[in-house]
Amino acid sequence: MYQKPIVIAEAGCNHMGEMEVAKQLIQIAAVYCKVDAVKFQKRNNRELLTPEQYNAPHPNPVNSYGATYGEHREYLEFTLEQHAQLKKWCEEYGVIYSTSVWDLTSAQEIASLQPEFIKIPSACNNNYEMLQWLCDHYQGEIQLSFGMTTRQEEKEIVRLFEKNRRAKDLVLFNCTSGYPVPYKDVCLLEITRMRKEYGNRVKAIGFSGHHLGIGVDIAAYTLGADLIERHYTLDRSWKGTDHAASLEPEDLRKLVGELHHTQQALTYKEEEVLPIEQVQREKLKYRPR
Repeated sequence: MYQKPIVIAEAGCNHMGEMEVAKQLIQIAAVYCKVDAVKFQKRNNRELLTPEQYNAPHPNPVNSYGATYGEHREYLEFTLEQHAQLKKWCEEYGVIYSTSVWDLTSAQEIASLQPEFIKIPSACNNNYEMLQWLCDHYQGEIQLSFGMTTRQEEKEIVRLFEKNRRAKDLVLFNCTSGYPVPYKDVCLLEITRMRKEYGNRVKAIGFSGHHLGIGVDIAAYTLGADLIERHYTLDRSWKGTDHAASLEPEDLRKLVGELHHTQQALTYKEEEVLPIEQVQREKLKYRPR
């Protein structure tokens, strides 16, 4: 039997640097959409970016919150104390708090909050220093996306966790890195490949989608993705690069409901003719004369 799908609302930086918006994202995701977890992001931009990257203009100025890309990223960054408050709000509303960490310093800071899980985004899943530190010092679940990742890199990542006896704390996500991703590039059958190659070696396989709509997520769950992660915003027209590839509350709520309906439907018949069919059989079934 399929287990209950775990739905993660990726709020990311869609709070636009405002704690009150972040609180609303948590509250609506928990109360209205009924997700299982809300996830944010943490970056140490001076560590993550080269001076040239930090001081360069944003590649899409209309979405920038600063004169340079570094200033833009700093504007969207919450402090560790603010993340502690986000975690407290999540607990008050009955959802799991988590954060994607983009560098070693951020990983160390977020690990100090002892969240139930920490996410490694595709962009830095080859930061082996950070992965090793998490294996050594963080005892919770580690989720990791395989977007823009070669097969050889996949193998090296999983071997690192196996070497450290942490593979059973590892959740791997099928992901295509794009915003938004056209359907032809979603490549859902990668879930089947990942389950075959890694399903017995890691804790679970998930799906992190950057596409439009929710039909693909239902298919991902049917193919065996136990966790479904989607970017989430209160308004897709807001300023920022991730809003356009995000679900608004109504669609996120619908996704949660449809996933739970799909779980109920993914069974075999317990009897050759179900009780609900028996009435129709007696009424409609052809009887040879």
